[in-house]
Amino acid sequence: MASQTSRIDLFGGSKAWSPLDWTSSDDRVRGGSSHSTLTCSPSSPIARFHGNLDITTLGGAGFASQRTRGTDRTWDLSEYDGLELDVDRADGKVYTITLKDEILPKRPDGREQSTLSWEYDFPAEKKERVSIKWADFKATYRGKEKKVKTPLNLTNIKRVSIMMRSFFGTQEGDFSLEVASISAFRTESYRDDPSEKRMSFEATNEKEVDTFENNKNGGLMRSCLGCCF
Repeated sequence: MASQTSRIDLFGGSKAWSPLDWTSSDDRVRGGSSHSTLTCSPSSPIARFHGNLDITTLGGAGFASQRTRGTDRTWDLSEYDGLELDVDRADGKVYTITLKDEILPKRPDGREQSTLSWEYDFPAEKKERVSIKWADFKATYRGKEKKVKTPLNLTNIKRVSIMMRSFFGTQEGDFSLEVASISAFRTESYRDDPSEKRMSFEATNEKEVDTFENNKNGGLMRSCLGCCF
């Protein structure tokens, strides 16, 4: 058996990158000084997530991220096995991709209400495809891992984010990640040679015919011998 991977592009690839799809969500909402940008355009096959992660303002903490805009967008990815990032160039730092299946109305002060996130951390060191199965995403709430009974609702993905964070002060400074596409992937199994099944069937039929002929001839011989004695 062999396998074949099919993909549907969500951003980049066959779906052109657009700056209108993304907005920043940095630690400045909590009084920090980090900042991020997603530089992209429909005319370029590569999007660049870059900025500066400052960990001094918040005492060792910090994050900078770009997320999809709006609350009315929904992706049904239930027919797929996971997400795949086609990384074109990276700086060796650890990045996080985050999914949300719920977005609550904003608070009276305009800030978003916290909801459960599903995160996956990956080191980006070279040009490569980073494949992430759904089971590898961990549930978190306000940055802390949380045990949940209900899995990620793949029929109702509401937000996709790319994040750079300090990991308790272990990362800081300028960062840059260039991505060709973000896709959903599905792996399907198939036979290497479709003729194998036909050949096996034909061989089985030949055996059955031989057995039938042998039994028939043996039966006739026994009948003849029976007549002679």
